[in-house]
Amino acid sequence: MIASVRGVVAAINPDSAVIEVGGVGLQVQCAPGTLAGLKAGVEARLATSMVVREDSLTLYGFADDDEKQLFELLQTASGVGPRLAQAALAVHPPDTLRRAIAGADLATLTRVPGIGKKGAEKMVVELRDRIGPLPLSDGAPAGMLRGDWQEQVRQGVLALGWTVAQADQAVAAVAETIDGAVPPVPLLLRQAIRLLGKTR
Repeated sequence: MIASVRGVVAAINPDSAVIEVGGVGLQVQCAPGTLAGLKAGVEARLATSMVVREDSLTLYGFADDDEKQLFELLQTASGVGPRLAQAALAVHPPDTLRRAIAGADLATLTRVPGIGKKGAEKMVVELRDRIGPLPLSDGAPAGMLRGDWQEQVRQGVLALGWTVAQADQAVAAVAETIDGAVPPVPLLLRQAIRLLGKTR
């Protein structure tokens, strides 16, 4: 497995770049955003993922390891191959995709060519529990995660051992108590845990 390549950019094509590594030119399939960060004749490093088929070996390149990891995770969903995973990363940055999957934002997911409503629903069902923690937002208070608070509280409750049904019930109950500004997520999570404790 080739995890990354570093070398001089020998050529930039509409959907790929050629990186010269040790005298060998490696063709790497890249999304437009990744290609925009490359310059012919200048050294570059790309995180890479190799996709092996019976009749081909294709190297996909990414600006960083985060994009690469999400590319590989997306392919574990039913009906998502490397081209569709790369198309998703071409349309949305990794943080946006993670928030869309975690928050079941089908409108955002279906903006990707090749992903319809049913495909988006499958991605949410199969990936939302494996998407990992959402990154901190710019200027967010410590402990406050980016993304909608309902999903953050839901994931917190699930991590503590409650079922999906109980987590959804607790989130709905907490939502009814909010009037105006949304309190910090840690406070909402504690409230959800208290509510669940009463139902046990």
